Amino acid sequence: MSTAAPAIPPAPSAPQDSLPVIDLAELGDSARHTPAHARLARIARDIGFFYLEGHGIDSAQIERMETITRQFFALPPEAKQRIAMRNSRHFRGYTGVGGEITRLRPDLREQIDFGEELPPIHQAPETPAWWGLQGPNQWPEELPALQGEILAWLETTRKAAKRLLQAFLVALEQPATALDALVAQPHNNRLKIIHYPGQAQSQSDQGVGTHKDGGLLTLLLQDEVGGLQVQTAHGWLDVPPRKNAFVVNIGEMLELATNGYLRANVHRVVSPRSGASRYSIAYFFSPSLQAREVPLLDLPPHLAQQARGPESDPLNPLFSHIGTNALKGRVRSHLDVAEKFYPAQFAQLDAKAPSAY
Repeated sequence: MSTAAPAIPPAPSAPQDSLPVIDLAELGDSARHTPAHARLARIARDIGFFYLEGHGIDSAQIERMETITRQFFALPPEAKQRIAMRNSRHFRGYTGVGGEITRLRPDLREQIDFGEELPPIHQAPETPAWWGLQGPNQWPEELPALQGEILAWLETTRKAAKRLLQAFLVALEQPATALDALVAQPHNNRLKIIHYPGQAQSQSDQGVGTHKDGGLLTLLLQDEVGGLQVQTAHGWLDVPPRKNAFVVNIGEMLELATNGYLRANVHRVVSPRSGASRYSIAYFFSPSLQAREVPLLDLPPHLAQQARGPESDPLNPLFSHIGTNALKGRVRSHLDVAEKFYPAQFAQLDAKAPSAY
């Protein structure tokens, strides 16, 4: 691997009017640093968001996922409530509008959360609480085709996300396999399919509140209705839909691994107006719980000197321990599940101890 890659230039001072586009196919050989890798690192450091094309996922599979997403949310309310997340210690299942919390305010969306389909870990007194995140999904009897499409999507998107992670490592002059152990089995990736109902102008427009993502990489598919916004030095940047392209952003765990060279960026979703609906499919590529700790990459000096250290929000502290960090995010977002299945962690929230959760 080349050690003579040029230093990444500083962020531009002029405001951006659109996200850049990365073609994963152009990154080519994962063992060789190219100008395309240098561009990837620059974009990820400057704004932390980009469109991803050339990902290799067939458009027919994308169309099936978009169709079945709409079919799920068209189910009767009682069918969705039968698989409510509040019934799952693994934080899997349906959440109605206002049921998830971001920065202490309800998000005006309905969603169903999935994860890797794995057996639950036996909960003995000495078992760390965060192993409760592993387990089976909940599936609606009224839509049997959903299970096959979701599990296929988890597999397909995992492969694309790993290719992209390896490209990032090459861009930072690391071996492409440097984080393979971090994303090894048992996998801990998550998927949300989401519906944002329209809101009247007199109501809150918090589809999702201002936040950062907690994993390594997020790969998001949007429909034709906008609403995603990314924070920049010049204000909020709209991220309009791009057909069959993912919107990719850096998660906090990749920020930790690079000592802040790559930074997770703040974003939000503004609700559509009354009469409209927005649908999206969000895949969160995350470290395996088995890996325990996020390793710190040994960046070459010309990159290390530009690493700013991970940025921790006092209201949402970062932990290098993977399970602790993952459970913290779930507990803070789904208070009903936390109170029922994680009373100790819920009590820490209730006692307003942000240093713990």
